[in-house]
Amino acid sequence: MTASPPSTWFDEHSQSPLLAEQARKLSSFLGAISDDGQVDIAELEAQEKRVVALMKQVEPLLSPEIHAKVTELLYEVTAFDMMNTLYRAGKVDSRTHSRR
Repeated sequence: MTASPPSTWFDEHSQSPLLAEQARKLSSFLGAISDDGQVDIAELEAQEKRVVALMKQVEPLLSPEIHAKVTELLYEVTAFDMMNTLYRAGKVDSRTHSRR
């Protein structure tokens, strides 16, 4: 069996991150939304445990310089995700309000 090439983190043409696109393909994500399209607290807690477990595996492998850059990346990705969620929620909210 040959190893698959590593997936890229961003689109070469648009320079947009592909993390959310790849995350939507994860079995953990698909399983969480498969029943009702929503995420409950148990599914959220299970995802948090997966994230922490991976962080614990990866963190000791990093040199101090790489650790600092990966930490910055994680913070920026998290900020982007929160901002994107708020932006999209505002778009939905504004469409809801405009129908009244």
